[in-house]
This record gives sequence, structure tokens and C-alpha cells, in this order.
Amino acid sequence: MTSVSTGACSEAVDRLREALNRADAVVVGAGAGLSASAGLTYDGARFEEHFGDFIAKYHIPDMYAGGFYPFESLEEYWAWWSRQILLNRYEKAPRPVYEALLALVGERDCFVLTTNVDHQFQMAGFDKKRLFYTQGDYGLWQCSQPCHQETYDNEETVRRMAAEQRDMRVPSELVPRCPRCGRPMTMNLRCDGTFVEDEGWHAAAGRYADFLQRHRGARVLFLELGVGGNTPVIIKYPFWQMTMHNRNAVYACINRGESFVPRGLRRRGIGISADIGDALALLSGAEA
Repeated sequence: MTSVSTGACSEAVDRLREALNRADAVVVGAGAGLSASAGLTYDGARFEEHFGDFIAKYHIPDMYAGGFYPFESLEEYWAWWSRQILLNRYEKAPRPVYEALLALVGERDCFVLTTNVDHQFQMAGFDKKRLFYTQGDYGLWQCSQPCHQETYDNEETVRRMAAEQRDMRVPSELVPRCPRCGRPMTMNLRCDGTFVEDEGWHAAAGRYADFLQRHRGARVLFLELGVGGNTPVIIKYPFWQMTMHNRNAVYACINRGESFVPRGLRRRGIGISADIGDALALLSGAEA
């Protein structure tokens, strides 16, 4: 029995299943909680296994904090980041939560808006033309200035960095530099005003806008998964607003401990406080 199979949660799952079956389109809004449910945790045993030397030297508490740490050199900086990228971008999540989500929505007209940067949607089989990664991608680098609005795939170099690093340092010749100005490269992550929105980013933004316009006034399910309070203006608030302005729309939120539905949406809102993987499994099992 899962943690969402009793009482009000079970009723909410039934309502979500009905909304999913009635929907003309589904817009998935995914945050860090979805990847955490899939096993991509940034602390605890997983963190300690892969970053024990950095923990011992710098007492870094988790992978998120380590991404902002002022390391002593670029060689050390990229030793850290190559491990983090390889672990969270080029390896599939331990639990098949993304695959379960695809099984539920894959046959429907669906688009994904996500603040996650780990590429797990595509690795699970989602159509890349139906994905908008608003906050960047662990698999991309950009100029740290930036002197131009382009990004660069990093997989080949990251794998070399991870394999060839010694004593928490990568070889100096592997430190990436901008091919135009020679400055150090950095991650294509929206941390400040230097974030590069490249041609691919703008194309995805356009496809998302077109999807919303095409389904304006239709029976749309806005399905929010694991979105916290750090950046509510990207997914949470727009989902609330679009549901309020479309009387045929339904808003659903699955987030353990943070499933909130605004008072104005109570009749067309569904909140499920549970692990996302458990909730999806219950939805799938009940449908079968």
C-alpha cells in the first residue's frame, strides 16, 4: 500500500485520474521534487559516495551548495562539476518515475515545462520537441562573460574530466575556454544575469507558447509535480492563472508536504501530498 492510498489522498487521486482521462491536453510543470522522487538526491549517501574527498576537505553539505563553492583553481572546480554533471545528467535516475509519468501522459497531447536541468525527460523517452528547459541544461556550457549567445555540448569533455582527474583536479588542458574570447567557460544554468538563452532555448519557448495558444479554452490539465517555492513565477503562479482564466481547465499539484491549491481553484484544483512516484504508481495501478 502506498502513502497516498487512504482517505482524502485516495479521493484526490481518483479526481486526478478523471481529469487526466477527460483532458484534451496536459501541461506538465516539473520541479526538483520530481527528480528527487526518481532518486536524484543531492545529499545523503549518494552525495557522500561520489564526493567524499570534497566533503572531507571543504565540509560541503550537499551537491547544490558545492555548485557555488569558490574552489582554489579551475582544475578543482571542473573536477567537482564533471562529477556532478556525469552523475546527474548522463546517468539515468535510479527509480523509473519519469518513465511512469510518460506511460500516463505519453499518448495524450502533452507539453513539459521544467526548471530541472538533468535531461531526465528525454532519457525517459519524452519528445524533445515537447520540452522546455527554462533554467538551462547540465549538458551545456557557455562563455562566462558571455561574449556571445551560444552554448556548447559538454559530454565528451566531461567524461574525460571524470576519468582523468586526480587528487580532485582535472588536467589543465581539459579546462574549457570560450572559443571566441578565451575566457573560462561556465555552466549554462540560470544563476544570474549572464545566463545564455541560445537559439534552442528560444525555439522551445516558442513551441510552448504555441501549445498554450492552440489549447486556449480547451480542457487542459495543468499538472504540477515537485515544484517548490524558490521560483514560483516560472510554473506555479502561471499554472494558477491559466487555470483561473480557463473554466474548462483543471490544476493538480503532487508534492509531498507542499501540495497547495489556491482558494479560488478549490473546485477545479487537486492537491496530493505524497511522493510523486507513489502517486503515479497508484494512478497507473487504478487505471489498469
